[in-house]
Amino acid sequence: MNIILNYVFLIVILVASIGQMLSRDWRWSLGFLGAQYLGVFWYIQTIWPINLAIVKLISGLIVCIALATSQKSTTSFSNPETSWPQGYLFRFLAAALIVLATLAIAPPTSTWLGVSNTIGTWASLLLMGIGLLQLGITTQPLRVIIALLTLISGFEIIYAFVESSALVAAMLVLINLGLSLVGTYLLSTDNVENIN
Repeated sequence: MNIILNYVFLIVILVASIGQMLSRDWRWSLGFLGAQYLGVFWYIQTIWPINLAIVKLISGLIVCIALATSQKSTTSFSNPETSWPQGYLFRFLAAALIVLATLAIAPPTSTWLGVSNTIGTWASLLLMGIGLLQLGITTQPLRVIIALLTLISGFEIIYAFVESSALVAAMLVLINLGLSLVGTYLLSTDNVENIN
């Protein structure tokens, strides 16, 4: 049953991370981010105590709520994308390359790190790869914050498999919350500049 749920949450993470890249609506992007944190919660709770995993889930949902409060009532992102890879097809193909690359390197990485859960390793490498891809192709503040949060989420999964430290877990929660506060500040100043 545990292996089946590992695959289910891998699909959740896969759909959420690719959905963040393809979505033009900030509400959908933050919804996908929340689903991503649910997947991160699943993989972390398989290794760490449930109370530390719940802290990760709650902090992720707080991040989503904080970023949602900084948005205007419009449904699309505030600034049009100015970088050259704008199309859905390019983003989908780039994400497919990340999926294939992480599928290929997940088993050796699991062996190298001594992790028995290859599916969790694949989920973490997938999140880190998609996060780096998003950072490389966007200039919008909200998308950059979401990309950084995705990258850190992947790191949190792989770190949970390697080490269980409550202090480092607390530090990672503070990094997530700090990123959301920085994002909220940048988005609110961006909204003020657009009004003036």
